[in-house]
Amino acid sequence: MNDIKNIVDNQMDNKKECDCGCADGTCKEITEAELRRKLDLLLRTGKILVESAADTSRIMRTMKRAAAYLGLDERYLHLYVNWNVLMVNYSDEVHSFTKFQRCEKHGINLTSISMMSKLTWRAIKDDYSLEQYEESLNEICATKRSFSPWQVAIGGGFACGGFCIQFGCDWPAFFFCSLAAILGFRLRMYLPTKGCNNYVAIGISAFVATLIAWLTSFLSLDPAIASSLPAFMHSDTPWHPLMACALFIVPGVPLINFVSDMLDGYIEVGMIRALNTLLMVLAMAFGIAFAIQVCHIDNFVKDLTMTPHHEYWEFAIAAAVSAMGFSTIFSIPRRLLPVVAVGGIIAVCFRNFVNLGPSNGNVGLDMGLSIGSLAGSALISIIVIKARHWFHTPHQCITIPSVIPMVPGVLMYRALFAFIDMHGVVGEVTVGMNNAIKASLAILCIALGVAIPNIFFRRFVEGSRKRKLFNMLVERKKKNGEFVDLHEVEIK
Repeated sequence: MNDIKNIVDNQMDNKKECDCGCADGTCKEITEAELRRKLDLLLRTGKILVESAADTSRIMRTMKRAAAYLGLDERYLHLYVNWNVLMVNYSDEVHSFTKFQRCEKHGINLTSISMMSKLTWRAIKDDYSLEQYEESLNEICATKRSFSPWQVAIGGGFACGGFCIQFGCDWPAFFFCSLAAILGFRLRMYLPTKGCNNYVAIGISAFVATLIAWLTSFLSLDPAIASSLPAFMHSDTPWHPLMACALFIVPGVPLINFVSDMLDGYIEVGMIRALNTLLMVLAMAFGIAFAIQVCHIDNFVKDLTMTPHHEYWEFAIAAAVSAMGFSTIFSIPRRLLPVVAVGGIIAVCFRNFVNLGPSNGNVGLDMGLSIGSLAGSALISIIVIKARHWFHTPHQCITIPSVIPMVPGVLMYRALFAFIDMHGVVGEVTVGMNNAIKASLAILCIALGVAIPNIFFRRFVEGSRKRKLFNMLVERKKKNGEFVDLHEVEIK
């Protein structure tokens, strides 16, 4: 406190004149210009996060940290975050400025989220000038995604193949599923560049992927074709690729962000994310259902067991492949791919241990799919709470790709086939709704398992994070010989 008092005294004795010559350094024109620039930088910070699919809590924390670096008193700062609009208002005794920023390009870029988090801390620690901060923002915007479009398509395709293994297919079917998913996913990325509506692109790509997967079934089922192919191309599970070939569309990030936003109290943004998730799922379901009707595909999944068909090591490989494949879609830093692979293995294997048991001839707790999904995702979320400090990356960059392989595709397809084949019979409605509810509960449990531990522990460490930020701000002002207003640097 004595150091702070000395700084205050020195500042009172040595007032600096501003460029226009006023004695008290409160030139309104210069202050307004600087304030407008700072608000622009703050909005750009938020825009990058919104368009990279950060959850609202992270957006608010990072923007407040950026505001603290910019010297914007939080007592006068008001932030509003929506799906496609950011608003910042700064009202003090002299000014009242409100600025808006549209956010139109929504994607998933976990690398950008990680870079923004590091930038705000680094800007405070190294006392960045406004020019340095703006240059760093430009660098983040100009940074290419971690993987090229074809790398993403191949990664997403093999991720769907990993799903297929978990659903009980053999390895030839794994490659057939991957091929269909790769081509479908590449089409999914291409159509929006030509002006196609995003949801229409999802429906078309799901239709094409399912159609290709159906065509691959003839390689094993048609005697004339099968006899001309080598044995390693024959599959004993030729229909399985149809269940997983379109799962590259699974909106894992929007779903988990929706749950996190709702639990954090950001109801409005959470509901918009939920609606976007629902529209994506409906578009995917429509594309798959249309392909099923066009190709006259029988309900092959109704009798398919949920009990694992493979050894644990095969499931581990499939989970790792799926997790890494989805990581390419989410554009995580390349260095985290092995970490995510291990996370996928832990989540899937623990899910199976909790889910399965003596009732189906396995070793485990026999607690069911929903509880197993909740336990698997919660375990990896708790581990990452500590691991994120080891790898210097946000929580969602590791957890979300790790839990995606637990999506219950068999139940989803059972429900879809049940509704397609429905003839108005009460029993058919019951079967369809039963599978739909089970699948929805499992997916919801996955999202809750990721979100709840993160939110719970985040509130425990929030105090230490605030103290760290407070000390960094005070230290920066002391080093520069500036007046330290404790209210100004207080982070609420």
